[in-house]
Amino acid sequence: MTNEQTALYAETRTDVLIAGCGPVGATLAALLGRYGIRTLVIDKAPDILMMPRAIALDNEALRVLQMAGLGEDAFARIPIPEVQMHSPVMGRFATANTRGSLDGHPKLVTFYQPELEQALARTLDDLPSVTVWRQTELITMHDDGSTVLAQVQRKADGLEHGQRQTIRARYLVGADGASSLVRSLIGQDFQGKTYGEDWLIVDARQREQAAIGHVEFICDPKRSVPHMPAPGGRERWEFMLHRGETREQMEHPEKIAELMAPWAKGQNLQVERTAVYRFHARCCDRFSKGRVFLVGDAAHITPPFVGQGLVAGLRDVANLGWKLAWVIKGLASEQILASYDQERRPHALKMINLARFMGHLVMTRNKASALLVHGLMRSARLISPLRRQLEELKIKPANRYGTGLFQMRQRKRGLTPGAQLAQGWVRHMHRIQLSDDALSDRLLLVGFGTDPRAGLSAQEQLRWQAAGGGFFQFGVQNQAANDSELAEDLTASLANGKAQGSLAVVRPDKFIVCSGGAGSAGLLLQHSLGLLGK
Repeated sequence: MTNEQTALYAETRTDVLIAGCGPVGATLAALLGRYGIRTLVIDKAPDILMMPRAIALDNEALRVLQMAGLGEDAFARIPIPEVQMHSPVMGRFATANTRGSLDGHPKLVTFYQPELEQALARTLDDLPSVTVWRQTELITMHDDGSTVLAQVQRKADGLEHGQRQTIRARYLVGADGASSLVRSLIGQDFQGKTYGEDWLIVDARQREQAAIGHVEFICDPKRSVPHMPAPGGRERWEFMLHRGETREQMEHPEKIAELMAPWAKGQNLQVERTAVYRFHARCCDRFSKGRVFLVGDAAHITPPFVGQGLVAGLRDVANLGWKLAWVIKGLASEQILASYDQERRPHALKMINLARFMGHLVMTRNKASALLVHGLMRSARLISPLRRQLEELKIKPANRYGTGLFQMRQRKRGLTPGAQLAQGWVRHMHRIQLSDDALSDRLLLVGFGTDPRAGLSAQEQLRWQAAGGGFFQFGVQNQAANDSELAEDLTASLANGKAQGSLAVVRPDKFIVCSGGAGSAGLLLQHSLGLLGK
């Protein structure tokens, strides 16, 4: 290689450099792009991989994608009405009810990952402040305390193989997956024992007439098998490997035909993908260091038994995105970025532990333990509190923060700081829409059936607006508008709910900073501005 080929090209400057353009990195770029933040996303792959990988999203993940600009019709999804657990001895011994919706979205859906990535790519194309470089690999980076200097190797845009370029960014985000280079470069390689189990994934298509309409776990000690449908006439099976079985053995066509025989029924099964994966349960000690942040699988890896792998990454970027934007725009102190790790890491660990627990229920390796565990779960259905924990998903940890960027130890009429504001349907600007779309990407003092500006001086209002704050009101039917933007609550979740007559400061990620009664606006703004460092 000549000196010319290895020479560094002119330095590129950006506010945020994102390493990795999978669903998590692309969603973060979309969130930042909505604020006009200069964002550069790099990815080693030449294009979107047109193969199924992640398959499940819950209502929280769909809400994040809504915040990123993806509407209901952006990509296909199948609502899942229930998750069943079956035993070869006692039949169906447990069920999780996933019917209906929460916060305006189905509780559980399956999807086809390439369609989601294509929808995100279209969204990024429409954001002028976002640039995507494919066939670009991060080589190294250095955080000098004021910026991050990264060297990348590019193969795209007519550049010759092996040529490098320098990128200077205010912040770097590693969204580069389970084998993250960014994580290694900041000394956060996963430590300790892993929860390592090998599974064969089989994705088939053209199953429109044969696919099941729910998710099932076949908890057979001989071989556990999760099984689920996906859009486009697809289905997925995951076969747990026995000790001593190898990747080569399991991916052999004859072995796959043997495993799939109960479902193929003499048909020529259209297998789309087969792969052996090792399911891990890992989490970094810290999700950030200096000006570098980790999101998604770069920060934590969750076994798939509760469908929370990608969901956890989307929660990460919803939390981090607006904070980066506020700091870059000078609307908040850089100190607020420390709250990303404070808020997200404890919840990510809870979800990993839940996935491990559910995995132990699925992966019974002998008949005795299967009879014991599955029998106890079946018996638990007879006890109402235990049945609600399992069947109504109460076992799932609430996405509520214990410490972070909100006023702690304070509650007002159902509006809990550190919890997410409920989403409902509203009439706003002569349109019926979900309330997150009405609130948009803003930091707001929200009145629930009361005027948020009441009692505020002109100076207080100007100071709040200088920090990027605004005013919004959810009103009851036919309530007269005032100087604040007004949306009519069409459900019982906002102005018509427990919060009626209250005020709350709501972050752009829809988490509550602080709350109080009517007339407390000045105090709430004072608390919030203090947290923002303004």
